[in-house]
Amino acid sequence: MADIFDVIADGTRRDILQLLRERGASGEKGTSVSQIVSALGVSQPTVSKHLKVLREASLVSVREEGQHRYYSLSPAPLDAVDDWLFPFFAVDEDDAPAAHALPDGAAHAAEVVGRAAASAKHAVTSVFNKLPGR
Repeated sequence: MADIFDVIADGTRRDILQLLRERGASGEKGTSVSQIVSALGVSQPTVSKHLKVLREASLVSVREEGQHRYYSLSPAPLDAVDDWLFPFFAVDEDDAPAAHALPDGAAHAAEVVGRAAASAKHAVTSVFNKLPGR
């Protein structure tokens, strides 16, 4: 299985996950490939390629109805992202190393990673909080 961070690193896959989250919240029983293509304005082969990666990572489930496939969000694998990010937000200020104690390059890198982690945490929390039944 692909690393969950590699899977969600792609913008098109994040767009698909966001679309499925929004469609799932409105009570639909899945979103067809053609609906995803239309909503995102990307080609069918591109959507199919990304859906395959999302399926393999267990981030989406598929329901087949005749020749049509309907996709739904399966957010459980995102728990790994949340688990990885949690320590970045649970650090006590007194335990955190002072930025001035780090070499210049490391201090800048720590700031960049911290901001990226905060942004990712916010995005993941927003998705989870908007899921039905949460």
